[in-house]
Amino acid sequence: MGMLPVIAEDLGVSIPAAGLLVSAYAFGVLVGAPVMTLTTGRVPRRTLLVGLMGIFTLGNLLSALAPEYWTLMAARVVTSFNHGAFFGVGAIVAASVVAPNRRAGAVAAMFMGLTVANITGVPLASWAGESLGWRASFWGIAGLGALAMVALRLTLPHGQVEPSSDSGAMKAELAVLRRGPVLAALALTVIGSSAMFTVFTYIAPILKEQTLASAGFVTAMLMTYGLGLTIGNWLGGRFADRSVDRTLIVTLAGLATLLVVFAGVMPWQAPAAVVIFLWGVASFALVPPLQMRVMTAASDAPNLASAMNIGAFNLGNAIGAALGGAVIGLNLGYPAVALAGAAMAGAGLILVLLLVRREARVVTALPARC
Repeated sequence: MGMLPVIAEDLGVSIPAAGLLVSAYAFGVLVGAPVMTLTTGRVPRRTLLVGLMGIFTLGNLLSALAPEYWTLMAARVVTSFNHGAFFGVGAIVAASVVAPNRRAGAVAAMFMGLTVANITGVPLASWAGESLGWRASFWGIAGLGALAMVALRLTLPHGQVEPSSDSGAMKAELAVLRRGPVLAALALTVIGSSAMFTVFTYIAPILKEQTLASAGFVTAMLMTYGLGLTIGNWLGGRFADRSVDRTLIVTLAGLATLLVVFAGVMPWQAPAAVVIFLWGVASFALVPPLQMRVMTAASDAPNLASAMNIGAFNLGNAIGAALGGAVIGLNLGYPAVALAGAAMAGAGLILVLLLVRREARVVTALPARC
């Protein structure tokens, strides 16, 4: 996100056009999640994970070498194809090795790598993009991907979490995607994620143009946001183990409120910094309960649904980036971008309340039918 202005300037495109690179990655995840999950069911897990990391590494190499905008967009799509299968299967494995009342915490621990990357990787990439050029960031990420391939090859044991070869399992995985509760949970993930990325996609230009921030301040705020994500992820896991729905209600309400406040404090660095941290907390406190809602609704065949939820998260990224870009394109100003994100969070809150009310009615009606 922090590299968008640098990429836009170097490739001669607008900020909203550069934001579509985020959308391209997100749509690649959405397509890649089911494709990779369904077509790799018989591949040994160690081989699969190394191969998926190879796709990630190749995509970043192509990004570093991209001569123009559309080539870079294609490279981002290639990079994205590993994402859904990686995190979808990882969430299932993490939840399966702990007691039922600790599953959300285990999922949160699995996602902790993403939040730590936001503390260190995103600000470092932003700094490298400003100082060395955006291509240097992609070269560095590709190098890390190559190291990860070696680490996976050396550390993952043979025969661990082997896939099922039952063709009926694939049909069961596909069947759960037709269930109303699963589709509702996926829709909630799309809305919640779009609320976050409507604004975060454009955090660098917002800080530079509204807050009049230096490159150093932008990097510091990305680290601050990443710290908030890490704390929010941990809190979301802990509270979701007590109540998934209550955690969703509180975090969505908090996210909507914080984005409204952010629209008002953008010109001032100190209050903006506080809100950015709290916004990060609220954003990733959503992730464990959102993942748990999908996994619970598809508990008898969760692999594809879990991967699709990662795809839904990235579809929300794409919708959010497009929505924020549309607001900017209409010259409504950066505060309006934050308000658009708040509106999406409000829509998610309404959906959760409707789902909770509907599920309560179903539970109440069951004894009467018996």
